Amino acid sequence: QVQLVESGGGSVQAGGSLRLSCVASGRAFSTRDMGWFRQAPGKEREFVGSISWRRTTNYADSVKGRFTISRDNAKNTVYLQMNSLKPEDTAVYYCATGSWANRPDEYDSWGQGTQVTVSS
Repeated sequence: QVQLVESGGGSVQAGGSLRLSCVASGRAFSTRDMGWFRQAPGKEREFVGSISWRRTTNYADSVKGRFTISRDNAKNTVYLQMNSLKPEDTAVYYCATGSWANRPDEYDSWGQGTQVTVSS
């Protein structure tokens, strides 16, 4: 079972930027599809974006043009660059592996999450 550890969350004002990182343990990271999800209080976990092992990316409409996912296979790390943040982006952000679909049940390993808070 791969272990995932997110970091980089914090508090930022609207319009600001944050970069989240997710480090994966184990081998074969370069062949893993990775996804980012978020969950706000009282809401279901929602898809943010994903990157396949071939580096194909996919984004939710709500973040398209503002968020960018990238990966560094040498560091076993996937990144979520978030620009032009809005208060509605406030949530706990999770990385996951096992798929690059937009459904959380397609993924088999999850990180513990990192809090992102955007104030107006």
